[in-house]
Amino acid sequence: MYRSHHCGQLRTSHINEEVTLSGWVQKSRDKGFVIWVDLRDRYGITQLIFDAERTPEAMMTMAKSLGREFVIQVTGTVIERASKNPNLETGDIEILVSKLTVLNDAKVPPFTIEDQTDGGEELRMKYRYLDIRRNPVKDNLIFRHKVTQEVRSYLSSQEFIEVETPYLIKSTPEGARDFVVPSRMNEGQFYALPQSPQTFKQLLMVGGMDKYFQIVKCFRDEDLRADRQPEFTQIDCEMAFVDQEDILNIFEGLTRHLIKSVHGKDVDSFPRMTYDEAMETYGNDKPDIRFGMKFGDLNAVTQHKDFGVFNAAELVIGIAVPGGNSFTRKEIDGIINWLKRPQIGALGMIYSRCNDDGTYKSSVDKFYDQDDLGKWAEVTGAQAGDFVCVLSGPTDKVRAQLSALRMELAERLGLRNPKEFAPLWVTDFPLLEWDEDSKRFHAMHHPFTAPKPDQIALLDTDPGAVKANAYDLVLNGNEIGGGSIRIHDKATQALMFDHLGFTPEEAKEQFGFLMNAFEYGAPPHGGLAFGLDRLVAILGGQETIRDFIAFPKNNSGRDVMIDAPSPIDDTQLNELHLKVDLK
Repeated sequence: MYRSHHCGQLRTSHINEEVTLSGWVQKSRDKGFVIWVDLRDRYGITQLIFDAERTPEAMMTMAKSLGREFVIQVTGTVIERASKNPNLETGDIEILVSKLTVLNDAKVPPFTIEDQTDGGEELRMKYRYLDIRRNPVKDNLIFRHKVTQEVRSYLSSQEFIEVETPYLIKSTPEGARDFVVPSRMNEGQFYALPQSPQTFKQLLMVGGMDKYFQIVKCFRDEDLRADRQPEFTQIDCEMAFVDQEDILNIFEGLTRHLIKSVHGKDVDSFPRMTYDEAMETYGNDKPDIRFGMKFGDLNAVTQHKDFGVFNAAELVIGIAVPGGNSFTRKEIDGIINWLKRPQIGALGMIYSRCNDDGTYKSSVDKFYDQDDLGKWAEVTGAQAGDFVCVLSGPTDKVRAQLSALRMELAERLGLRNPKEFAPLWVTDFPLLEWDEDSKRFHAMHHPFTAPKPDQIALLDTDPGAVKANAYDLVLNGNEIGGGSIRIHDKATQALMFDHLGFTPEEAKEQFGFLMNAFEYGAPPHGGLAFGLDRLVAILGGQETIRDFIAFPKNNSGRDVMIDAPSPIDDTQLNELHLKVDLK
Protein backbone atom coordinates (compact mmCIF):
# COMPACT_ATOMS: atom_id res chain seq x y z
CA MET A 1 0.00 0.00 0.00
CA TYR A 2 1.62 3.23 -1.16
CA ARG A 3 -0.65 5.46 0.94
CA SER A 4 -3.36 5.23 3.56
CA HIS A 5 -4.41 8.87 3.08
CA HIS A 6 -3.80 11.62 0.56
CA CYS A 7 -1.93 14.82 1.34
CA GLY A 8 -4.99 17.01 1.74
CA GLN A 9 -6.92 14.71 4.04
CA LEU A 10 -5.40 14.69 7.53
CA ARG A 11 -6.82 16.84 10.35
CA THR A 12 -6.53 17.11 14.12
CA SER A 13 -9.00 14.22 14.39
CA HIS A 14 -6.21 11.97 13.04
CA ILE A 15 -3.68 12.91 15.75
CA ASN A 16 -1.74 9.88 17.09
CA GLU A 17 -2.71 7.75 14.07
CA GLU A 18 0.00 6.03 12.06
CA VAL A 19 -0.40 6.93 8.38
CA THR A 20 1.36 6.37 5.08
CA LEU A 21 1.60 9.13 2.47
CA SER A 22 3.13 9.33 -0.99
CA GLY A 23 3.77 12.32 -3.20
CA TRP A 24 6.24 14.90 -4.49
CA VAL A 25 8.58 17.05 -2.43
CA GLN A 26 7.31 20.60 -2.79
CA LYS A 27 10.12 22.11 -0.72
CA SER A 28 12.19 21.44 2.38
CA ARG A 29 13.58 23.61 5.16
CA ASP A 30 16.73 22.36 6.90
CA LYS A 31 17.51 23.95 10.27
CA GLY A 32 20.24 21.42 11.06
CA PHE A 33 18.60 19.73 14.04
CA VAL A 34 15.15 19.71 12.40
CA ILE A 35 14.01 19.32 8.79
CA TRP A 36 10.55 20.14 7.51
CA VAL A 37 9.40 18.78 4.15
CA ASP A 38 6.21 19.79 2.34
CA LEU A 39 4.78 16.71 0.63
CA ARG A 40 2.37 17.38 -2.23
CA ASP A 41 -0.09 15.32 -4.22
CA ARG A 42 -3.20 16.24 -6.24
CA TYR A 43 -5.23 16.80 -3.10
CA GLY A 44 -3.01 19.14 -1.11
CA ILE A 45 0.13 19.48 1.01
CA THR A 46 1.10 17.85 4.29
CA GLN A 47 4.11 18.93 6.32
CA LEU A 48 6.59 16.23 7.37
CA ILE A 49 9.00 16.66 10.28
CA PHE A 50 12.34 14.99 10.93
CA ASP A 51 14.22 16.01 14.09
CA ALA A 52 17.47 14.95 15.69
CA GLU A 53 15.81 13.86 18.96
CA ARG A 54 13.21 11.52 17.48
CA THR A 55 14.57 10.64 14.02
CA PRO A 56 17.40 8.12 13.45
CA GLU A 57 20.60 9.69 12.12
CA ALA A 58 20.50 7.69 8.87
CA MET A 59 17.00 8.94 8.12
CA MET A 60 18.03 12.53 8.93
CA THR A 61 20.85 12.20 6.40
CA MET A 62 18.41 10.79 3.88
CA ALA A 63 15.95 13.63 4.51
CA LYS A 64 18.71 16.20 3.94
CA SER A 65 19.30 14.77 0.47
CA LEU A 66 15.71 15.19 -0.72
CA GLY A 67 15.39 17.55 -3.65
CA ARG A 68 12.40 19.33 -5.16
CA GLU A 69 10.00 17.00 -6.96
CA PHE A 70 11.53 13.80 -5.54
CA VAL A 71 8.82 11.15 -5.31
CA ILE A 72 8.76 9.72 -1.81
CA GLN A 73 6.74 7.52 0.51
CA VAL A 74 6.64 8.11 4.25
CA THR A 75 5.11 6.39 7.23
CA GLY A 76 4.71 8.24 10.49
CA THR A 77 2.51 9.52 13.27
CA VAL A 78 0.14 12.46 12.97
CA ILE A 79 1.03 15.08 15.57
CA GLU A 80 -0.15 18.61 16.29
CA ARG A 81 1.91 21.37 14.74
CA ALA A 82 3.57 23.78 17.12
CA SER A 83 3.27 26.60 14.58
CA LYS A 84 0.00 26.22 12.71
CA ASN A 85 -0.57 27.37 9.13
CA PRO A 86 -4.09 28.77 8.60
CA ASN A 87 -3.53 28.87 4.83
CA LEU A 88 -3.35 25.07 4.58
CA GLU A 89 -6.27 22.73 5.13
CA THR A 90 -3.78 20.40 6.82
CA GLY A 91 -2.11 23.30 8.61
CA ASP A 92 -2.92 22.13 12.16
CA ILE A 93 -0.98 18.87 11.92
CA GLU A 94 2.29 17.38 10.66
CA ILE A 95 3.74 13.88 10.28
CA LEU A 96 6.58 12.74 12.52
CA VAL A 97 8.25 10.43 10.02
CA SER A 98 9.35 6.96 11.12
CA LYS A 99 10.04 5.50 7.67
CA LEU A 100 11.18 7.24 4.46
CA THR A 101 11.44 5.64 1.01
CA VAL A 102 12.61 7.48 -2.09
CA LEU A 103 10.45 6.08 -4.89
CA ASN A 104 12.16 8.19 -7.55
CA ASP A 105 14.59 11.06 -7.56
CA ALA A 106 14.13 14.04 -9.89
CA LYS A 107 16.17 16.53 -11.85
CA VAL A 108 15.83 20.16 -10.88
CA PRO A 109 12.66 21.34 -12.72
CA PRO A 110 13.17 23.94 -15.48
CA PHE A 111 10.70 26.23 -13.68
CA THR A 112 9.32 26.43 -10.16
CA ILE A 113 6.29 24.25 -9.42
CA GLU A 114 4.43 27.06 -7.67
CA ASP A 115 1.17 28.94 -8.28
CA GLN A 116 3.25 31.92 -9.43
CA THR A 117 5.95 30.32 -11.54
CA ASP A 118 9.02 31.73 -13.26
CA GLY A 119 8.41 29.66 -16.39
CA GLY A 120 7.32 31.26 -19.68
CA GLU A 121 4.38 29.82 -21.61
CA GLU A 122 6.43 28.03 -24.28
CA LEU A 123 8.70 26.45 -21.65
CA ARG A 124 5.74 25.31 -19.59
CA MET A 125 4.08 23.80 -22.68
CA LYS A 126 7.29 21.86 -23.43
CA TYR A 127 7.18 20.42 -19.90
CA ARG A 128 3.41 20.34 -19.61
CA TYR A 129 3.49 17.28 -17.33
CA LEU A 130 5.32 19.46 -14.80
CA ASP A 131 3.00 22.41 -15.37
CA ILE A 132 0.01 20.18 -14.53
CA ARG A 133 1.47 19.73 -11.04
CA ARG A 134 0.88 23.45 -10.40
CA ASN A 135 -2.41 24.31 -8.71
CA PRO A 136 -3.73 26.71 -11.40
CA VAL A 137 -3.45 24.12 -14.18
CA LYS A 138 -4.49 21.19 -11.99
CA ASP A 139 -7.53 23.09 -10.73
CA ASN A 140 -8.53 24.06 -14.28
CA LEU A 141 -8.52 20.42 -15.36
CA ILE A 142 -10.54 19.39 -12.31
CA PHE A 143 -12.95 22.25 -13.06
CA ARG A 144 -13.31 21.01 -16.65
CA HIS A 145 -14.12 17.54 -15.33
CA LYS A 146 -16.81 18.98 -13.07
CA VAL A 147 -18.43 20.94 -15.92
CA THR A 148 -18.35 17.87 -18.17
CA GLN A 149 -20.00 15.72 -15.50
CA GLU A 150 -22.74 18.33 -15.02
CA VAL A 151 -23.34 18.44 -18.80
CA ARG A 152 -23.80 14.67 -18.91
CA SER A 153 -26.03 14.74 -15.85
CA TYR A 154 -28.34 17.44 -17.23
CA LEU A 155 -28.64 16.03 -20.75
CA SER A 156 -29.24 12.52 -19.43
CA SER A 157 -32.01 13.90 -17.20
CA GLN A 158 -33.60 15.36 -20.36
CA GLU A 159 -33.60 11.90 -22.03
CA PHE A 160 -30.64 12.52 -24.33
CA ILE A 161 -28.62 9.45 -25.34
CA GLU A 162 -24.83 9.66 -25.74
CA VAL A 163 -23.78 8.07 -29.03
CA GLU A 164 -20.27 7.94 -30.51
CA THR A 165 -19.79 8.77 -34.19
CA PRO A 166 -16.78 7.96 -36.45
CA TYR A 167 -13.52 9.89 -36.50
CA LEU A 168 -12.45 8.62 -39.93
CA ILE A 169 -14.94 10.12 -42.36
CA LYS A 170 -15.24 11.62 -45.84
CA SER A 171 -13.75 15.00 -46.72
CA THR A 172 -16.20 17.69 -47.84
CA PRO A 173 -15.40 20.99 -49.57
CA GLU A 174 -17.52 23.23 -47.33
CA GLY A 175 -16.25 24.92 -44.15
CA ALA A 176 -12.66 25.05 -42.90
CA ARG A 177 -9.87 22.86 -44.21
CA ASP A 178 -9.97 19.20 -43.22
CA PHE A 179 -7.16 17.26 -41.66
CA VAL A 180 -6.77 14.28 -43.99
CA VAL A 181 -5.55 10.75 -43.24
CA PRO A 182 -4.16 8.58 -46.06
CA SER A 183 -5.57 5.07 -46.35
CA ARG A 184 -2.96 2.31 -46.59
CA MET A 185 -5.46 -0.25 -47.86
CA ASN A 186 -7.09 2.05 -50.43
CA GLU A 187 -4.30 3.51 -52.54
CA GLY A 188 -4.67 7.19 -53.36
CA GLN A 189 -7.70 7.63 -51.10
CA PHE A 190 -8.03 9.58 -47.88
CA TYR A 191 -10.16 9.84 -44.79
CA ALA A 192 -10.83 13.20 -43.15
CA LEU A 193 -11.03 13.93 -39.43
CA PRO A 194 -14.45 15.43 -38.61
CA GLN A 195 -14.91 19.17 -38.21
CA SER A 196 -18.14 18.16 -36.49
CA PRO A 197 -20.37 15.08 -36.41
CA GLN A 198 -22.98 17.05 -38.39
CA THR A 199 -24.18 14.52 -40.96
CA PHE A 200 -23.95 11.59 -38.56
CA LYS A 201 -26.14 13.23 -35.95
CA GLN A 202 -28.69 14.01 -38.65
CA LEU A 203 -28.60 10.36 -39.68
CA LEU A 204 -29.21 9.43 -36.03
CA MET A 205 -32.39 11.52 -36.19
CA VAL A 206 -33.45 9.57 -39.30
CA GLY A 207 -32.66 6.46 -37.29
CA GLY A 208 -35.15 7.48 -34.59
CA MET A 209 -32.66 8.47 -31.84
CA ASP A 210 -34.64 11.61 -31.18
CA LYS A 211 -32.34 13.12 -28.52
CA TYR A 212 -28.61 12.63 -29.09
CA PHE A 213 -25.52 14.13 -27.54
CA GLN A 214 -21.81 13.48 -27.62
CA ILE A 215 -18.79 15.10 -26.01
CA VAL A 216 -16.56 14.76 -29.02
CA LYS A 217 -13.21 15.77 -30.45
CA CYS A 218 -13.38 17.82 -33.66
CA PHE A 219 -10.61 18.97 -35.98
CA ARG A 220 -10.12 22.05 -38.18
CA ASP A 221 -6.99 22.90 -40.11
CA GLU A 222 -7.23 26.68 -39.70
CA ASP A 223 -5.17 29.59 -38.45
CA LEU A 224 -4.99 29.67 -34.67
CA ARG A 225 -5.66 32.26 -31.98
CA ALA A 226 -5.76 32.20 -28.21
CA ASP A 227 -9.29 30.77 -28.28
CA ARG A 228 -8.73 28.23 -31.09
CA GLN A 229 -6.96 24.91 -31.32
CA PRO A 230 -6.61 22.52 -34.29
CA GLU A 231 -8.38 19.90 -32.18
CA PHE A 232 -11.16 20.98 -29.87
CA THR A 233 -14.07 19.47 -27.98
CA GLN A 234 -17.77 20.00 -28.64
CA ILE A 235 -20.88 19.19 -26.67
CA ASP A 236 -22.73 18.08 -29.78
CA CYS A 237 -26.52 17.74 -29.59
CA GLU A 238 -29.44 17.01 -31.92
CA MET A 239 -33.19 16.64 -31.40
CA ALA A 240 -36.06 15.45 -33.59
CA PHE A 241 -39.65 16.74 -33.74
CA VAL A 242 -38.61 20.18 -32.45
CA ASP A 243 -38.72 23.78 -33.56
CA GLN A 244 -36.32 26.58 -32.66
CA GLU A 245 -38.16 27.44 -29.46
CA ASP A 246 -37.85 23.87 -28.14
CA ILE A 247 -34.09 23.88 -28.71
CA LEU A 248 -33.53 27.30 -27.14
CA ASN A 249 -35.49 26.27 -24.05
CA ILE A 250 -33.49 23.06 -23.57
CA PHE A 251 -30.12 24.75 -23.82
CA GLU A 252 -31.10 27.72 -21.74
CA GLY A 253 -31.82 25.06 -19.14
CA LEU A 254 -28.36 23.52 -19.59
CA THR A 255 -26.65 26.91 -19.28
CA ARG A 256 -28.66 27.77 -16.15
CA HIS A 257 -27.81 24.38 -14.68
CA LEU A 258 -24.07 24.82 -15.28
CA ILE A 259 -23.87 28.33 -13.85
CA LYS A 260 -25.93 27.28 -10.82
CA SER A 261 -24.02 24.06 -10.16
CA VAL A 262 -20.59 25.61 -10.68
CA HIS A 263 -21.05 29.08 -9.21
CA GLY A 264 -24.31 28.86 -7.24
CA LYS A 265 -25.79 31.73 -9.24
CA ASP A 266 -29.22 31.96 -10.84
CA VAL A 267 -29.52 33.39 -14.35
CA ASP A 268 -33.04 34.53 -15.11
CA SER A 269 -32.74 36.42 -18.36
CA PHE A 270 -31.76 35.06 -21.77
CA PRO A 271 -32.50 38.05 -24.02
CA ARG A 272 -32.75 37.53 -27.76
CA MET A 273 -31.37 39.73 -30.50
CA THR A 274 -31.35 39.34 -34.26
CA TYR A 275 -28.07 39.24 -36.14
CA ASP A 276 -28.90 42.56 -37.83
CA GLU A 277 -29.65 44.21 -34.48
CA ALA A 278 -26.40 42.90 -32.97
CA MET A 279 -24.34 44.27 -35.85
CA GLU A 280 -26.05 47.67 -35.74
CA THR A 281 -25.94 48.01 -31.96
CA TYR A 282 -22.60 46.40 -31.07
CA GLY A 283 -20.72 45.88 -34.35
CA ASN A 284 -20.39 42.12 -33.96
CA ASP A 285 -22.55 39.02 -33.68
CA LYS A 286 -21.39 38.05 -30.17
CA PRO A 287 -21.81 41.18 -28.06
CA ASP A 288 -20.92 41.38 -24.40
CA ILE A 289 -24.05 42.77 -22.72
CA ARG A 290 -22.64 43.00 -19.19
CA PHE A 291 -22.18 46.71 -19.86
CA GLY A 292 -23.70 49.40 -22.11
CA MET A 293 -21.86 51.55 -24.65
CA LYS A 294 -24.37 50.78 -27.40
CA PHE A 295 -23.65 52.27 -30.80
CA GLY A 296 -25.35 55.50 -31.74
CA ASP A 297 -25.87 56.23 -35.46
CA LEU A 298 -24.67 59.83 -35.83
CA ASN A 299 -25.10 60.36 -39.56
CA ALA A 300 -28.14 62.61 -39.14
CA VAL A 301 -26.47 64.84 -36.51
CA THR A 302 -22.96 65.08 -37.99
CA GLN A 303 -23.30 65.29 -41.77
CA HIS A 304 -24.87 68.76 -41.92
CA LYS A 305 -21.73 70.85 -41.35
CA ASP A 306 -18.52 71.45 -43.30
CA PHE A 307 -16.54 68.63 -41.70
CA GLY A 308 -15.48 66.66 -44.77
CA VAL A 309 -14.37 63.54 -42.89
CA PHE A 310 -17.92 62.89 -41.66
CA ASN A 311 -19.66 64.11 -44.81
CA ALA A 312 -17.70 61.66 -46.98
CA ALA A 313 -18.29 58.69 -44.65
CA GLU A 314 -20.79 55.95 -45.29
CA LEU A 315 -21.38 55.68 -41.54
CA VAL A 316 -20.63 57.88 -38.52
CA ILE A 317 -21.15 56.10 -35.20
CA GLY A 318 -20.23 56.68 -31.58
CA ILE A 319 -20.35 55.26 -28.07
CA ALA A 320 -20.64 56.94 -24.69
CA VAL A 321 -17.92 55.83 -22.28
CA PRO A 322 -19.26 56.04 -18.69
CA GLY A 323 -17.12 58.34 -16.56
CA GLY A 324 -14.76 58.85 -19.48
CA ASN A 325 -14.58 62.62 -19.07
CA SER A 326 -11.87 61.91 -16.51
CA PHE A 327 -9.56 60.71 -19.32
CA THR A 328 -6.40 62.81 -19.52
CA ARG A 329 -5.10 64.04 -22.84
CA LYS A 330 -2.34 61.43 -22.58
CA GLU A 331 -4.93 58.67 -22.09
CA ILE A 332 -6.95 59.94 -25.07
CA ASP A 333 -3.84 59.97 -27.25
CA GLY A 334 -3.17 56.40 -26.11
CA ILE A 335 -6.69 55.34 -27.16
CA ILE A 336 -6.22 56.96 -30.58
CA ASN A 337 -2.85 55.24 -31.05
CA TRP A 338 -4.45 51.93 -30.05
CA LEU A 339 -7.08 52.42 -32.77
CA LYS A 340 -4.40 53.20 -35.36
CA ARG A 341 -2.63 49.88 -34.85
CA PRO A 342 -2.69 47.65 -37.97
CA GLN A 343 -4.90 45.14 -36.13
CA ILE A 344 -7.66 47.78 -35.88
CA GLY A 345 -6.81 50.04 -38.80
CA ALA A 346 -8.66 53.25 -37.85
CA LEU A 347 -7.31 56.54 -39.17
CA GLY A 348 -8.18 58.42 -36.01
CA MET A 349 -10.98 59.26 -33.57
CA ILE A 350 -13.18 62.29 -32.90
CA TYR A 351 -14.34 62.79 -29.31
CA SER A 352 -16.52 64.97 -27.15
CA ARG A 353 -16.32 65.52 -23.40
CA CYS A 354 -19.61 65.78 -21.48
CA ASN A 355 -18.83 68.22 -18.68
CA ASP A 356 -20.56 68.19 -15.29
CA ASP A 357 -22.04 71.65 -15.92
CA GLY A 358 -23.90 70.43 -19.03
CA THR A 359 -21.46 71.88 -21.57
CA TYR A 360 -19.44 69.97 -24.14
CA LYS A 361 -15.87 70.17 -25.35
CA SER A 362 -14.92 68.28 -28.51
CA SER A 363 -11.93 67.78 -30.76
CA VAL A 364 -13.92 69.41 -33.60
CA ASP A 365 -15.34 72.51 -31.88
CA LYS A 366 -14.41 74.46 -35.01
CA PHE A 367 -17.22 72.70 -36.90
CA TYR A 368 -19.83 71.77 -34.26
CA ASP A 369 -21.58 73.95 -31.66
CA GLN A 370 -23.05 73.04 -28.28
CA ASP A 371 -26.42 72.10 -29.77
CA ASP A 372 -24.73 69.69 -32.18
CA LEU A 373 -22.65 68.10 -29.44
CA GLY A 374 -25.77 67.81 -27.28
CA LYS A 375 -27.37 65.75 -30.04
CA TRP A 376 -24.29 63.49 -30.12
CA ALA A 377 -24.77 62.91 -26.41
CA GLU A 378 -28.49 62.27 -26.87
CA VAL A 379 -27.99 59.72 -29.65
CA THR A 380 -25.27 57.81 -27.77
CA GLY A 381 -26.98 58.07 -24.37
CA ALA A 382 -24.12 60.07 -22.84
CA GLN A 383 -24.59 61.70 -19.44
CA ALA A 384 -22.63 64.39 -17.63
CA GLY A 385 -19.15 63.01 -16.89
CA ASP A 386 -19.14 60.70 -19.90
CA PHE A 387 -16.92 60.73 -22.98
CA VAL A 388 -18.20 60.22 -26.54
CA CYS A 389 -15.94 58.37 -29.01
CA VAL A 390 -16.82 58.80 -32.69
CA LEU A 391 -15.52 56.85 -35.70
CA SER A 392 -16.46 57.12 -39.36
CA GLY A 393 -15.89 55.25 -42.61
CA PRO A 394 -17.25 52.27 -44.57
CA THR A 395 -20.09 50.65 -42.61
CA ASP A 396 -18.66 47.17 -42.02
CA LYS A 397 -15.16 48.42 -41.32
CA VAL A 398 -16.10 51.18 -38.89
CA ARG A 399 -18.50 48.95 -36.96
CA ALA A 400 -15.73 46.40 -36.44
CA GLN A 401 -13.33 49.14 -35.31
CA LEU A 402 -15.79 50.63 -32.82
CA SER A 403 -16.68 47.16 -31.55
CA ALA A 404 -13.00 46.50 -30.81
CA LEU A 405 -12.71 49.88 -29.07
CA ARG A 406 -15.81 49.20 -26.99
CA MET A 407 -14.33 45.94 -25.68
CA GLU A 408 -10.91 47.50 -25.04
CA LEU A 409 -12.36 50.39 -23.06
CA ALA A 410 -14.60 48.03 -21.08
CA GLU A 411 -11.50 45.99 -20.19
CA ARG A 412 -9.60 49.10 -19.10
CA LEU A 413 -12.54 50.35 -17.03
CA GLY A 414 -13.11 47.00 -15.31
CA LEU A 415 -16.60 46.52 -16.79
CA ARG A 416 -16.05 42.88 -17.79
CA ASN A 417 -16.56 41.16 -14.44
CA PRO A 418 -15.63 37.45 -14.93
CA LYS A 419 -17.94 36.49 -12.04
CA GLU A 420 -20.97 37.99 -13.77
CA PHE A 421 -22.72 35.94 -16.46
CA ALA A 422 -24.83 37.55 -19.17
CA PRO A 423 -26.10 35.07 -21.78
CA LEU A 424 -27.71 36.17 -25.04
CA TRP A 425 -29.33 34.43 -28.02
CA VAL A 426 -28.46 35.86 -31.43
CA THR A 427 -30.92 34.68 -34.10
CA ASP A 428 -31.86 35.16 -37.76
CA PHE A 429 -28.41 34.96 -39.29
CA PRO A 430 -28.02 35.32 -43.05
CA LEU A 431 -28.37 31.90 -44.67
CA LEU A 432 -25.72 32.63 -47.32
CA GLU A 433 -22.76 34.95 -47.64
CA TRP A 434 -21.16 36.07 -50.89
CA ASP A 435 -17.50 35.25 -51.49
CA GLU A 436 -15.77 37.68 -53.84
CA ASP A 437 -12.88 35.32 -54.61
CA SER A 438 -15.00 32.41 -55.79
CA LYS A 439 -17.85 34.63 -57.02
CA ARG A 440 -20.48 32.46 -55.39
CA PHE A 441 -22.49 32.08 -52.21
CA HIS A 442 -21.26 30.00 -49.28
CA ALA A 443 -23.30 28.71 -46.36
CA MET A 444 -22.78 31.01 -43.38
CA HIS A 445 -23.16 28.02 -41.04
CA HIS A 446 -23.25 24.81 -43.11
CA PRO A 447 -25.19 23.46 -46.11
CA PHE A 448 -27.76 21.68 -43.95
CA THR A 449 -29.12 24.79 -42.22
CA ALA A 450 -32.77 25.44 -43.04
CA PRO A 451 -33.91 28.83 -44.26
CA LYS A 452 -36.72 30.58 -42.44
CA PRO A 453 -39.87 28.78 -43.67
CA ASP A 454 -41.44 31.92 -45.11
CA GLN A 455 -38.29 32.86 -47.05
CA ILE A 456 -37.61 29.75 -49.13
CA ALA A 457 -39.05 31.44 -52.24
CA LEU A 458 -36.44 34.20 -51.89
CA LEU A 459 -33.70 31.70 -52.69
CA ASP A 460 -34.55 32.07 -56.37
CA THR A 461 -34.94 35.86 -56.41
CA ASP A 462 -32.73 37.34 -53.68
CA PRO A 463 -30.63 34.60 -52.02
CA GLY A 464 -28.48 37.09 -50.09
CA ALA A 465 -31.56 38.34 -48.22
CA VAL A 466 -32.65 34.93 -46.94
CA LYS A 467 -32.40 34.45 -43.17
CA ALA A 468 -31.38 31.14 -41.65
CA ASN A 469 -33.34 29.28 -39.01
CA ALA A 470 -30.14 29.50 -36.96
CA TYR A 471 -29.09 30.73 -33.53
CA ASP A 472 -25.95 31.32 -31.48
CA LEU A 473 -25.67 31.33 -27.71
CA VAL A 474 -23.34 34.10 -26.53
CA LEU A 475 -21.94 34.35 -23.01
CA ASN A 476 -19.96 37.39 -21.87
CA GLY A 477 -19.02 38.39 -25.40
CA ASN A 478 -18.03 34.90 -26.55
CA GLU A 479 -19.95 32.52 -28.76
CA ILE A 480 -20.22 29.36 -26.68
CA GLY A 481 -22.67 27.48 -28.87
CA GLY A 482 -24.45 27.59 -32.17
CA GLY A 483 -26.92 25.58 -34.17
CA SER A 484 -29.91 25.57 -36.43
CA ILE A 485 -33.03 23.83 -37.56
CA ARG A 486 -31.91 21.45 -40.32
CA ILE A 487 -33.25 20.83 -43.77
CA HIS A 488 -35.05 17.48 -43.59
CA ASP A 489 -36.44 16.98 -47.11
CA LYS A 490 -34.54 16.09 -50.25
CA ALA A 491 -36.03 18.80 -52.48
CA THR A 492 -35.06 21.71 -50.21
CA GLN A 493 -31.62 20.21 -49.63
CA ALA A 494 -31.09 19.88 -53.39
CA LEU A 495 -32.16 23.51 -53.84
CA MET A 496 -29.65 24.58 -51.16
CA PHE A 497 -26.83 22.64 -52.85
CA ASP A 498 -27.73 24.33 -56.14
CA HIS A 499 -27.40 27.81 -54.63
CA LEU A 500 -24.06 26.81 -53.12
CA GLY A 501 -22.74 26.01 -56.60
CA PHE A 502 -22.88 22.21 -56.47
CA THR A 503 -23.92 20.41 -59.62
CA PRO A 504 -26.39 17.54 -59.02
CA GLU A 505 -23.52 15.12 -59.66
CA GLU A 506 -21.23 16.85 -57.14
CA ALA A 507 -23.99 16.95 -54.54
CA LYS A 508 -24.65 13.25 -55.00
CA GLU A 509 -20.95 12.40 -54.79
CA GLN A 510 -20.40 14.40 -51.61
CA PHE A 511 -23.71 13.99 -49.78
CA GLY A 512 -25.62 11.24 -51.58
CA PHE A 513 -25.80 9.16 -48.40
CA LEU A 514 -27.68 11.95 -46.61
CA MET A 515 -29.97 12.68 -49.55
CA ASN A 516 -30.82 8.98 -49.76
CA ALA A 517 -31.59 8.88 -46.03
CA PHE A 518 -34.06 11.75 -46.47
CA GLU A 519 -36.11 9.48 -48.75
CA TYR A 520 -36.80 7.09 -45.87
CA GLY A 521 -38.79 9.32 -43.54
CA ALA A 522 -36.54 12.00 -42.05
CA PRO A 523 -38.24 13.82 -39.13
CA PRO A 524 -38.02 17.58 -38.60
CA HIS A 525 -34.90 18.08 -36.53
CA GLY A 526 -32.36 20.59 -35.29
CA GLY A 527 -29.56 20.94 -32.83
CA LEU A 528 -26.78 22.88 -31.27
CA ALA A 529 -23.12 22.38 -30.41
CA PHE A 530 -21.32 24.03 -27.51
CA GLY A 531 -17.59 24.60 -27.65
CA LEU A 532 -16.64 22.83 -24.42
CA ASP A 533 -13.15 24.35 -24.20
CA ARG A 534 -14.48 27.90 -24.49
CA LEU A 535 -17.48 27.26 -22.25
CA VAL A 536 -15.26 25.88 -19.48
CA ALA A 537 -12.84 28.79 -19.81
CA ILE A 538 -15.60 31.40 -19.48
CA LEU A 539 -17.22 29.59 -16.56
CA GLY A 540 -13.74 29.54 -15.04
CA GLY A 541 -13.47 33.32 -15.39
CA GLN A 542 -11.04 33.29 -18.32
CA GLU A 543 -11.19 33.48 -22.11
CA THR A 544 -8.06 31.56 -23.18
CA ILE A 545 -9.04 27.95 -23.78
CA ARG A 546 -5.45 26.66 -23.69
CA ASP A 547 -5.40 26.95 -19.90
CA PHE A 548 -8.22 24.39 -19.66
CA ILE A 549 -6.77 21.77 -22.04
CA ALA A 550 -4.42 19.15 -20.64
CA PHE A 551 -2.01 19.07 -23.60
CA PRO A 552 -2.67 22.08 -25.88
CA LYS A 553 -0.95 23.10 -29.12
CA ASN A 554 0.86 26.41 -29.46
CA ASN A 555 -0.08 29.23 -31.85
CA SER A 556 1.63 27.39 -34.70
CA GLY A 557 -0.42 24.26 -34.10
CA ARG A 558 2.57 22.41 -32.69
CA ASP A 559 2.79 20.17 -29.64
CA VAL A 560 6.20 21.31 -28.42
CA MET A 561 6.24 18.62 -25.73
CA ILE A 562 6.15 15.61 -28.08
CA ASP A 563 7.41 17.59 -31.11
CA ALA A 564 4.41 17.06 -33.36
CA PRO A 565 3.75 17.30 -36.24
CA SER A 566 6.93 15.54 -37.35
CA PRO A 567 8.21 13.70 -40.43
CA ILE A 568 7.56 10.00 -40.88
CA ASP A 569 10.06 7.61 -42.39
CA ASP A 570 10.20 6.45 -46.00
CA THR A 571 8.83 3.01 -45.17
CA GLN A 572 5.63 4.48 -43.78
CA LEU A 573 5.34 6.91 -46.70
CA ASN A 574 5.69 4.06 -49.14
CA GLU A 575 3.06 1.97 -47.32
CA LEU A 576 0.69 4.91 -47.58
CA HIS A 577 1.45 5.28 -51.31
CA LEU A 578 2.83 8.77 -50.69
CA LYS A 579 6.27 7.98 -52.21
CA VAL A 580 6.90 6.24 -55.49
CA ASP A 581 9.96 4.32 -54.38
CA LEU A 582 12.43 3.91 -51.56
CA LYS A 583 15.90 5.46 -51.90
